[in-house]
Amino acid sequence: MALRGFLGWGQRKGLARRSLARKLSGIRTFLHFLHAEGDLQVNHARSLRAPRAERILPGHLGHRGVGALFDLAESRAAENTLVATRSLVILEFLYGSGLRLAELHTLDVEAIDGISEQVRVLGKGRKERIVPLTRSAVTALRRYEPRRIETGASDRRGPLLVNPSGARLSRRSIQKAVRGLLEAAGEGDTHSVHSLRHSFATHLLDGGADLMSVKELLGHVSLSTTRIYTHTSRERLQQVYRDSHPRST
Repeated sequence: MALRGFLGWGQRKGLARRSLARKLSGIRTFLHFLHAEGDLQVNHARSLRAPRAERILPGHLGHRGVGALFDLAESRAAENTLVATRSLVILEFLYGSGLRLAELHTLDVEAIDGISEQVRVLGKGRKERIVPLTRSAVTALRRYEPRRIETGASDRRGPLLVNPSGARLSRRSIQKAVRGLLEAAGEGDTHSVHSLRHSFATHLLDGGADLMSVKELLGHVSLSTTRIYTHTSRERLQQVYRDSHPRST
């Protein structure tokens, strides 16, 4: 009863469920120790379930924000430098194809088929999937390729994203490139590299894509993982209803 009262007190104080779950985990560990030492006859914490963590909606950019971000990246890529052309490729793969940061970091040139406009991605659990490439991504790749080769990287194999020495670009450098573009486009305060993948999924659903197709494109194992994006789309539908239906106000 004391433990349940503690959880109730925490909720009334406004503690997040994740915080309560961590506190309960610490209490469980301590009571387990006391029970193992014989100082506690019954460990009541074993039967107490932790609060289910909140499902936090992923942040995403609006269509206008995405447009401003790509306009900036494309204008910089016109300078034809390694950094600028590579940054545009990064955006095209994260938003255009919905890749995870880790998937983009490990992506090799031989996994890309510019003719069929597809890329072979190795996702979580080494599960492979085929993801479409946008035509703008193919164009960005063609502009980036000469700059990549100038670093000494092979034109047929090896990492797609390279640094000036021709070695694979680090995850931190990818994050830094995206963060810099987001800040320059006025989106840096609330968004990160993960927001581009979230935007990819949300905009597909907003455009009428079915949930199963988005699941396959994202490489999710469970449909319930993809379903979180429908909450954002549902908000859009509610706004459309409020703005359009004569009896909604």
